[in-house]
Amino acid sequence: MSDPGENGGAWTLLTGHGHVLVEIARDPEARIRDISAVVGLTERTVQAIVADLEAAGYLTRTRAGRRTRYTINHDSLFRHSAQEGLRVGPFLALLGAADAGPADARDGRVTPPSVR
Repeated sequence: MSDPGENGGAWTLLTGHGHVLVEIARDPEARIRDISAVVGLTERTVQAIVADLEAAGYLTRTRAGRRTRYTINHDSLFRHSAQEGLRVGPFLALLGAADAGPADARDGRVTPPSVR
């Protein structure tokens, strides 16, 4: 297997929108600055992505004083025709379970991070 940057530059499996959505699912109270640092995008880019995700119904923002809390709509559908009819909730739960380790998913069921 080759080094990711070896043949044709660096790329990732998820888009910026995917990375931001996953990070918000992991920490619904994360600041734009925190999300930016984790996903490797500028704060301005993350702000634009969050606006896109909100406009598309993937998340809602709620202000609590100076903080923002995000709520993911787990029933939102993937936008690509190859995933037609599939909801984002199980995908996000799967990535959350990967962080928790194999003990959480021993029986094959995946529990979303917000339920733990």
